[in-house]
Amino acid sequence: MIPRRTALAALGAVAIPAFAQAPAAEPIRLALVEGLSGPFGNAGEAVFRNLLWAVERVNARGGVRLPGGARPFELQRFDSKGATEEALSTLRGALDQRIAFILQGNSSAVAAAIVDALEKHNAREPQRRALLLNYSAVDPALTNERCSFWHFRFDAHVDMRLDALVDVLREDRAVQRVYLIGQDYSFGQGFAKTARALIAARRPDVEIVGDELHPMGRVKDFIPYATKIKASGAQAVFTGNWGNDLTLLVRALREVGSTARLYTFYGNALGAPAAIGEAGVGAVLAVAEWQPNVPGAPSADFRAEFKRRFPDPKDDYLHARMQVLVEMLAAAIERAGATEAAAVARALEGAAYDGRTLGGVHKAVMRADDHQLQQPLVVSVMDRAGAPGVPHDVEGSGFGFRVLRRFDSAAAPHACRMLRPD
Repeated sequence: MIPRRTALAALGAVAIPAFAQAPAAEPIRLALVEGLSGPFGNAGEAVFRNLLWAVERVNARGGVRLPGGARPFELQRFDSKGATEEALSTLRGALDQRIAFILQGNSSAVAAAIVDALEKHNAREPQRRALLLNYSAVDPALTNERCSFWHFRFDAHVDMRLDALVDVLREDRAVQRVYLIGQDYSFGQGFAKTARALIAARRPDVEIVGDELHPMGRVKDFIPYATKIKASGAQAVFTGNWGNDLTLLVRALREVGSTARLYTFYGNALGAPAAIGEAGVGAVLAVAEWQPNVPGAPSADFRAEFKRRFPDPKDDYLHARMQVLVEMLAAAIERAGATEAAAVARALEGAAYDGRTLGGVHKAVMRADDHQLQQPLVVSVMDRAGAPGVPHDVEGSGFGFRVLRRFDSAAAPHACRMLRPD
């Protein structure tokens, strides 16, 4: 048996929607294919909490409205253990159960394998096609040369995120020496290539004094890497590391006494702020589609609702894009009037999200040409909770992030030549 826990079973004290009083409607099942154990299990569980809460919010207001009556979402867990072959095996299990909506994101390599598998499956068995809804796999190829009608990305990809970070670096004239470090797989390799190109174009005076890739999820001691970074004289470190690979890296940099600023994709969550501590104030930058200190009361309300659902500080991992994914999927199913994958995909193409269910603070459009979500990005810097612009901390660490720059639309050109089904 595949371990599973449904969103309906986890509703707890959430109000039961009206349709639940009648004979139970058939749920619309979503399969989370993710590493829920192993070295990045904490990241997988954090994603699960976000998606579970998004599903609960849709169900609490009555579910997804369809011609035959409203139906609830049901989120099922498929543990890939962070391995591509295991992910493909669990994907087959989900498809055998006729689940049409696959959710995955914590590995670009896994996402690419799932896209390839769905292309073959959907051609072979058109009566039970499925979509991949990607919340975090950010290899640009997935919406460029490897784009697929059956894949939608709800996160900004590497080039979009780095474009924002390097724009901030352009104004940081104190930085003259930069070290690049990342995980040795498609995402990390793409991160290094794009970072080099953007830094050369916008800060040609900056010297890149190191460019290193390390095994993903297998390094237990980052002290040797941190020692090299310190010895290089780097004043800034650019890294796309996530999960334990990021936490262990920043702890090592702190231990060796490095004072380099950290330009990160994910330095604002999953233990990184607590690991960095006071040394990160003014020195750690992160880029994201949203964070809890984005100005405005709606952001505070959105965060407060999540905290009521998950009050433990260690569960404080809230990202707008996973809410947007579930909300846009629900709306697309309603527009299509069906749960068939191709019909829902066509309803998602060009769809706009008005931000209403996030308090109006986050608006987005799913670009039809490449299935890449166009949405705002913010670059923020770590500071003490309670400082101006930092009303909320992260994970009970006493540190939060203050917005430095907001980019209203993180658009990017694409090279997608999508083949669409008849």
